[in-house]
Amino acid sequence: MSGELDQQCINTIRFLSVDMVQKADSGHPGMPLGAAPMAWVLWTRWLRHNPRNPQWANRDRFVLSAGHASALLYSLLHLTGYDLSLDDIRQFRQWGSKTPGHPERGHTPGVEVTTGPLGQGMANAVGMAIAEAQLAACYNRPEHAVIDHHTFAIVSDGDLMEGVASEAASLAGHLKLGKLTCLYDDNGVTLAAGTCITFSEDRARRFEAYGWHTLSVADGNDVAAIDAALQAARADTTRPSLILVRTHIGYGSPEQDSFKVHGSPLGPDDVRKTKQNLGWPTAPDFLIPDAALVHFRAAVERGAHEEAVWDERMSAYARVFPDLSAELQPRLQGELPPGWDTDIPVFPADAKGLATREASGTVMNAIAPRLPALAGGSADLDPSTKTALKGLGDFKPSPSKREDEQGSDGGGWSHEGRNLHFGVREHAMGAVVNGLAAHGGFIPYGSTFLIFSDYMRPPIRLAALMGLHVVHVFTHDSIALGEDGPTHQPVEQLANLRAIPNLIVIRPADANETAVAWRVALETRDRPVALVLTRQDRPTLDRSRYAAADGLRRGAYVLSDAPNARPELILLASGSEVGLIAAAAERLQAQGIAVRCVSMPSWELFEALPQAERDAVLPPAVSARLAVELGVPQGWDRYIGSRGGMLGVERFGASAPAEVLLREYGFTVDHVCARAKALLAPGVLMPVRDQGTNTA
Repeated sequence: MSGELDQQCINTIRFLSVDMVQKADSGHPGMPLGAAPMAWVLWTRWLRHNPRNPQWANRDRFVLSAGHASALLYSLLHLTGYDLSLDDIRQFRQWGSKTPGHPERGHTPGVEVTTGPLGQGMANAVGMAIAEAQLAACYNRPEHAVIDHHTFAIVSDGDLMEGVASEAASLAGHLKLGKLTCLYDDNGVTLAAGTCITFSEDRARRFEAYGWHTLSVADGNDVAAIDAALQAARADTTRPSLILVRTHIGYGSPEQDSFKVHGSPLGPDDVRKTKQNLGWPTAPDFLIPDAALVHFRAAVERGAHEEAVWDERMSAYARVFPDLSAELQPRLQGELPPGWDTDIPVFPADAKGLATREASGTVMNAIAPRLPALAGGSADLDPSTKTALKGLGDFKPSPSKREDEQGSDGGGWSHEGRNLHFGVREHAMGAVVNGLAAHGGFIPYGSTFLIFSDYMRPPIRLAALMGLHVVHVFTHDSIALGEDGPTHQPVEQLANLRAIPNLIVIRPADANETAVAWRVALETRDRPVALVLTRQDRPTLDRSRYAAADGLRRGAYVLSDAPNARPELILLASGSEVGLIAAAAERLQAQGIAVRCVSMPSWELFEALPQAERDAVLPPAVSARLAVELGVPQGWDRYIGSRGGMLGVERFGASAPAEVLLREYGFTVDHVCARAKALLAPGVLMPVRDQGTNTA
């Protein structure tokens, strides 16, 4: 290419982005103006992708972590031939358009992940690189490298300031993810000011300390230097790479290098001046020179050819390794293999029972050998969350001599291992498992205590927004955790999770409900699922006396009922409190009160039922209802109605043995029965919400 055509292509990206923002009168023109050269080099010289098939399994992944620069990405997608028209470009940030203010997975062809909350995209990219490395280790064979691609991200100052990026970068360096490259738009400016007032550490040395390969490009307009840096990054196969590219935010505009150009349209006068400064015609808007478009659109033919070559490689692989191919292909399509659930146990009735975290671990290890896509780990808590996949290895790089001498408890050292060790990095864990799910070929899980879901709420929300098939395993789900005290005892976390749209929250009552919960979690492909599990043992209910645990699929079901299914009182509970209301119901029935017990493990599954089916579980005519849950009552009003009652927890916990806490907070059969009777006694005033014997 001539330097002139280079510059024309780069300016096409710049001014499509500027015109988008100006027409919408909203957006971020500064970064596209400065970062266009690095994006141009990456997308036209290094990124392997097929615009006509954005889901090609062996494509390179690209993440715009700095999602506020969405106009940059939309320009690249349109120019290289994705299903994003010039009319779509003109509708930037408008109702119903395919070009929303920040990139959204599943909304715009070619967008790998939803970005905007800074740092998340960079951590997603780490997950994608892990996914490629694990699949390659499992399925590639000599002369048959069927999984072989790279992960690229463009990151900003703001990304590198966020803690989640630091957590993820530390993990990536430790894991030696050599196929991960991040281009850092080092422009020294954020939304409110220059970075000099907040961000002065040596970023290159920081990343070197993480174990990254770092390179610097002194001039962000130097196409040859950017190209050489990407080549050097690709050559280092044992370290992730950070390329620090010194750019100028708002390049060419009157506000160049000022925070004023970060997040506001340039305005008509400055748009004109910027175009004049960079030798671009001031009219028409949304100009795409023919020569530039021809060069960009070469990506279509090139991508189709690359995918065709890969298809031939896959066909040869299938002939030589038919069993591996038969396992890999459905996995890449997100399909559950036949018989995946064959070994899920049925737990016998047991008055002592076991903790639902223990039951979950048993179920996971029954499923994992038949479901290769299941992989994940914990934030340094798998002995407590019971989420280790036994004998399936740790995902780790080759060990150092010291590590080799110390050995490993996870069944070996390699990228083939399915147990991921995130360290004490809940936030990064959530974002990394999102990257695994977005990559494809995985049903990833991450686990920690329920209280620490607070540390990872942003990626949980983004998983729900993207509709990613992720399983969150949260244990130690209530004040029944005991002696660790209120810092570790979740109170408001269940309500917090239930408030997230498109997230299914399941709190199973016993071991058999836990087994069904895992079935639901693995069969639900279009949204994340949070499993909320106990530390303490819970009775395994005798299902010859109570309804089958498969009722969990409906979100709520009649566990036991009054004679002739004509209750005068309904007791509702989720999780560990289901056993409590079952015992209370027996006592009340013996006293002549017609009681229905409802196990309600998932509000979201219940709300998906037709109204008639919900009414069959909670008949509108029965207004005496008592809900029992070890959490804040928020949200239960919709199920108990104006005349119902709630036994919940509306203050923080305390440090004491679990049985003492449950007694002091009123979670006893005696107190449940008293509360229930009060609902049936005319003229007796009792609090609608009750958090224990001290307030009843």
